[in-house]
Amino acid sequence: MAATDGPPILKLGVDDAIAGLVLSTEAHWNQTEEDWRIFLHDGVVFGIRDGTRLVATAALLPYSGNNAWISMVLVSGTHRRLGLATRLVDACLETARKNGLTSWLDATPDGAAVYGPLGFTPTLQLRRLKLANLGRAEAPPSSSATIDALSARDRRATGFDRTALLSAFAQRSGSRIVSAHGAIALVRDGRTARHIGPLFADHAATALALVHAITRSETGPLLIDAVASQAAFLEGLTGSGWTIERPFQRMRFGPATAMVEEMPFAVAGPEFG
Repeated sequence: MAATDGPPILKLGVDDAIAGLVLSTEAHWNQTEEDWRIFLHDGVVFGIRDGTRLVATAALLPYSGNNAWISMVLVSGTHRRLGLATRLVDACLETARKNGLTSWLDATPDGAAVYGPLGFTPTLQLRRLKLANLGRAEAPPSSSATIDALSARDRRATGFDRTALLSAFAQRSGSRIVSAHGAIALVRDGRTARHIGPLFADHAATALALVHAITRSETGPLLIDAVASQAAFLEGLTGSGWTIERPFQRMRFGPATAMVEEMPFAVAGPEFG
């Protein structure tokens, strides 16, 4: 199929947040309408419609230092295997190329098999874990953590300045930044589960202690996207009731743009990096 064949690729606007949420909900993803509005307001979201119905999307979210994240690659079940996702990712890559951006994404195993031949290089691996967490909530851990402290650790771990993104998360109803003994994490609402991340710590033991404190203060299901190479942390989670749902492979298209100074224990999510 030629690039010009098929329905046209459109740039979506903030009014498309609900239509995007319908797609991610169909895929059983955890994004909220507020998440979609970040992509639509701060990034570029490409979409394909069948009539008036949005049936496929892909987003490019720029970060500092000439970096951008590709995510929200979604195709409705009624329109799969038509090459729509490939066309939309190509649109993201072309936009990144025109703007001199290195592109990143977190791929499922099936996605990694597609992105590798396109020129993406694998970097770190992630594991998404879930905890049902049906217990009675205790008082939340006290914390004087600030968005500045969280953003500083995030810059050390990513090489990007994502203060605007993390601030948007932190300002949402229900969000909180929690810290103890050198560990710090953001907790925010998702569509079906609360999400812990990013999470930074000097040691696996303090990272686990912070997760356990957060868990005791929550009553519903929790998700965390742990860095697979943090083996002691991952083992501690699975040993305390967390179950691995799926792996993700982080991949990069283009040159590395910065040296990272520390490895996170958990990330903000595969859609945000």
